[in-house]
Amino acid sequence: MDLPPALTRDVRQFLQYIRLERGLADTTLKAYEHDVRQYAEFLAGRDLSSFAESSLAIARAFFETLAEAGLSPSSRARYLSSLKHLHRFLLGSQRITVDVTEAMELPRSKRTLPDCLSVDEMRAILEAFSGDDSYSLRDRAMVETMYACGLRVSELTSLRQRDVLFDVELIRVFGKGSKERIVPIGHEALTWISKYQATARGQLIRTAETDDVLFLSSRGKQISRMTVWNIIQKACAEAGIEQHVHPHMFRHSFATHLLEGGADLRAVQEMLGHADIATTQIYTHIDRDYVKEVHTLFHPRSHQRR
Repeated sequence: MDLPPALTRDVRQFLQYIRLERGLADTTLKAYEHDVRQYAEFLAGRDLSSFAESSLAIARAFFETLAEAGLSPSSRARYLSSLKHLHRFLLGSQRITVDVTEAMELPRSKRTLPDCLSVDEMRAILEAFSGDDSYSLRDRAMVETMYACGLRVSELTSLRQRDVLFDVELIRVFGKGSKERIVPIGHEALTWISKYQATARGQLIRTAETDDVLFLSSRGKQISRMTVWNIIQKACAEAGIEQHVHPHMFRHSFATHLLEGGADLRAVQEMLGHADIATTQIYTHIDRDYVKEVHTLFHPRSHQRR
């Protein structure tokens, strides 16, 4: 749909603003663009030519349309977050005089427990990389690193060789919004990275300039997220893992296994790069059965007198 000039201008300038000022990841920028354009098209469909002509009633009608289309509360919450950022920008640049989203609250969504793998399943997947060719060594090093550090796939694929600090067993990670964090990396993952760097990485170099990318593709470029996904699917099949496994499950498993082992919640929050500890707390609900078992076994008043 062709938008009226004022809507087109405001959408374009808002997207330029968040791209330059906020330093957001490409996937986040695309989500903002999608949400804001959908809202602009909704207004244009009601013969409105600018955001200033909208109202609280119209904004609510837009969200009712999303609900009728079957969007989940979490998806609608994302839309509202995008539109709140848009209206704050428009208010600050004096394109509107009233923020119609200010009185709107985020839809309540049920927090679902993240899928995660058991320690034995993780071990089976890692051991599925049994070859000594360049691809097997690279893949084992990648998956060991992802699980050892709780990395997002985008964080894994963007690692540079200089980010691995062997002497102190740490890695430098650039997460959402290019925020830097330092994460411990275990001896096992470092061993596989060393093996990969010593023999395999050189065999994957196709040009003189690799931009210091740690994990290279078959073309000598930065490996893609889709390639990582395919590698994990193949390893899971070889390991006999029947459930659907996606790369983010390694991050979920990292957090869950640390907390099950007694790790401090705030330390795990720091390692995951969560700005809000509430995001990390969802992992603490996974092991309630284990906590109940410990309480039953060891609390002096939890079992029947004999």
